[in-house]
Amino acid sequence: MRKNLLIIIGVLCASAVFANGPFEKAMGKNIPAMFTAETSEALQNVINQLNRIGEAEGDRWEPYYYAAFGYIRLSDMHEGGEDKDKYMDLALETIAKADLIKPEDSELEALRGYVHMMRIVVDPATRGMKYSGMAFASFQKAVALDPENPRAHYLLGRMQFGTAQFMGNGDGGACETLARAKELFASEKPESPIAPSWGNKTNEEAIAYICKKEESE
Repeated sequence: MRKNLLIIIGVLCASAVFANGPFEKAMGKNIPAMFTAETSEALQNVINQLNRIGEAEGDRWEPYYYAAFGYIRLSDMHEGGEDKDKYMDLALETIAKADLIKPEDSELEALRGYVHMMRIVVDPATRGMKYSGMAFASFQKAVALDPENPRAHYLLGRMQFGTAQFMGNGDGGACETLARAKELFASEKPESPIAPSWGNKTNEEAIAYICKKEESE
C-alpha cells in the first residue's frame, strides 16, 4: 500500500487539454513525466525542468508544487534513511518557494503534510510521535483552508489509518475520511488544466484495502 500511495496515476494529468502558451506546453510535458518517471535519474531531470520553469516564470506556484512532489517520489526510490531525508528536505524547501507565491494554500499544505507522513516511514518507532503530529496538523490545516480539497481528505485518511494500525486501534476514522474524499473527487473541477488533480485512483484503492478489510473483521 505504501508504494501505491506514491505511484499516483499521473497519466490522468496528461489527458488534460493544455493551452497553447509556452508555459502550459512546458507544464503539459513535465507534469505527466514527473508522475511516470521510473528511474531516479529520469525523475531528477524532470524535477530540474520544473524548477527551471518556476524560476523563469517567477509568479507561478505550480512548477514548484510538482517539483516537490517529484522529490517525495525520489525519496521513495532510495532505501537509506539519509537519502530519503535529503530529498524530503528538498521537497520542503521547494514547497516553501511555492508558499511565497501562493501562501496559505490547501494543496501546498497537504503536500507538506505528505512529506511529514513519509518521514515516519524511515523509522516509525522513533519518528512516529514527532512527525505524526506534524502530518496531522498539516492535513487538518489543509482541510480547513479548503474543505472541498479531496487530496487533503485522502491523505488525512491514510494518516489516520497508519496511526491506528500502529496503535492497534481499528481504522482511526479513516474510512469516513476516505469516503468524504471519494465524494469530493467525484465532483472535483480543477481550477486550471495544470492544477493538482491526482489521488482519485489511489483513494479508491485505499477504500478497497482499508474499509473492506475492516468490514470483514
